[in-house]
Amino acid sequence: MDAFASNNVVLCSSTSCFPASSFSEGLVHKAQVIVGHPVNPPYYVPLVEVIPAPWTDPDVVTRTKNLMTDIGQRPVILKKEVPGFAVNRVQYALLNECWRMFRDGIMSIEDIDTAMHEGLGLRYAFIGPLETCHLNADGMLDYCNRYGQGIYKVSQTFGPNPKMEGELAEKVHEEICEISPLEKLAERRQWRDARLTALAHMKRILNEQDKSQ
Repeated sequence: MDAFASNNVVLCSSTSCFPASSFSEGLVHKAQVIVGHPVNPPYYVPLVEVIPAPWTDPDVVTRTKNLMTDIGQRPVILKKEVPGFAVNRVQYALLNECWRMFRDGIMSIEDIDTAMHEGLGLRYAFIGPLETCHLNADGMLDYCNRYGQGIYKVSQTFGPNPKMEGELAEKVHEEICEISPLEKLAERRQWRDARLTALAHMKRILNEQDKSQ
């Protein structure tokens, strides 16, 4: 990158879960390196995580955020690097509990997924989990007073994170294939993308209506 980069270009790329600090420390232009991590499928999901290395120039963070905003994405800034970034960390916590519940015979794969797309998914389509707590009580402090101890006690029962391998992985695969057969994955992806497009369009219209009020 040093051989081709000028002194003012932003060196931004998706890196899966690799932080910018893991490959940029030895670069001459390391202050210009930053991660822009989209959410799959990025054509339909506007969120982009913007993650600077410890030595990234703050102006590069601002320029990256502005560029993402200008092209219609919704950037969020991580103030410092963390393994997996933000969205994956939340997603992994959710996936781990899904695997635990299936492993322990609590729910079927179909019902676990239904609990998400007919429950939490709808709840979080317009506001996040923290504002949801805030609105479900008389503010966040009231929510913590009402439910904090209960959440802590339940969370203590989660146990070690399951490994996605072996017989358990085979059982999960078998059940999910009954819902979404391998030979129909392309068709199912088109179905998913069409609905994500419709949802994104609806949210855009509603957001514009909110701004005009």
